Amino acid sequence: MLPLSFDVFRSAGFRFGLPVCLALGTLYLLEFAQYTLITYQSLLFSLPYVLFALVILLSQPFNQGRTGLTALLMGVGYYFIQNYLQAPLSNTETKLIYVLLSALLPLNLLQIHILPDKRLHSRFGGYYLLFIGMQIAWSALVVNHFRHSDLGWLWDSYLFTISSFSPMPIVLFLLSVAITLSSASTILKRNLGSDQTVFVSLLFSSMTFVLFQFSFISSTAFSIAALILLLNLVTCSHELAFVDQLTGIPGRRALETELKHLGRTYTLAMLDVDHFKKFNDTYGHKTGDDVLKLVAQIMRNTKGGAQIFRYGGEEFTIMYKGKEANECKGFLDELRQAIADYDLVIRDHATRPENAKKGEKMRKKEEDKNNSTNVTVSIGVADSFPDHNPDSVLKAADQALYKAKQKGRNRVML
Repeated sequence: MLPLSFDVFRSAGFRFGLPVCLALGTLYLLEFAQYTLITYQSLLFSLPYVLFALVILLSQPFNQGRTGLTALLMGVGYYFIQNYLQAPLSNTETKLIYVLLSALLPLNLLQIHILPDKRLHSRFGGYYLLFIGMQIAWSALVVNHFRHSDLGWLWDSYLFTISSFSPMPIVLFLLSVAITLSSASTILKRNLGSDQTVFVSLLFSSMTFVLFQFSFISSTAFSIAALILLLNLVTCSHELAFVDQLTGIPGRRALETELKHLGRTYTLAMLDVDHFKKFNDTYGHKTGDDVLKLVAQIMRNTKGGAQIFRYGGEEFTIMYKGKEANECKGFLDELRQAIADYDLVIRDHATRPENAKKGEKMRKKEEDKNNSTNVTVSIGVADSFPDHNPDSVLKAADQALYKAKQKGRNRVML
């Protein structure tokens, strides 16, 4: 069950809910845990550096460029907190650095949502490092220019704070909340692994600046953020290895892993989209991809405890553990009928706009024109009797699929 057990980690609810629960838990325990954390003070101070460095190193071979950029920004932010913000905020220089960092870090993190997913050692990575360096240089000039100035008017007006609540200026607090909520909505809308890394970093860095009066808040919050980023890397690398990127369902590698953990009783079915090559030639490969996505989407609702996989091309595999072929035929026939009854609207990909709202309007017009067609599938089924070898059962299911094709397609053959 290894490949499928990771599904929960890929869900938008988990990617949003886990960081929120950990943040709330940190808030609840922080005041009570401060005396315990003193014992591990030196370890706690260095832990975020180690964890973020590990995230950056692992993100490169895993092709998770945005995660690497996020870890880099968090590492730089933590460095400035530990080296320049350990003096009282009543000091003008310290407060200026605090204000600049609490404003620039969230803004830089938010923009990662729209940046290309490039590695740090690429040309883009070099430009981005230069961009960060320019911000640091500009901030240093600002701090150096105003370090001896009387900025009481600024703290009492635009950067007003409620000291009983937080040392963070109200305007920056509202900015952090707005940015973090915006990032959270991105997770719930498109659910990419890189979206979680940005949201996590925004959540825990903002929590650090808001609760800056607590000891060990930066080390604790940044360490938790780095650990979640590491979990995200593992989940995304698993997704690349086991999940088919087109359809979003487990791929052939996941199937091969599952075949090693079958009992004595099981059923395997091979499903093939009928006349798929002809469909591709008629409507184009992008429409063909839409068909495969549609079939996979309908297959997700297959009854009887089915596990589904994309085998390759237009072929899919369905697995039933603990069931014989006769018990599964009804479920598979329902699946076949559901696919055949679905009206697929043919989209004109050449003229389709990139804007989602315009595309939705165009899709409604296409539906009004009744520009639709139907696809059918053929299914071959075999169970583990008398041969319990998964390769033999899969081969028998493939032979049954061939017979279904010979007998006219759009049918289930045992």
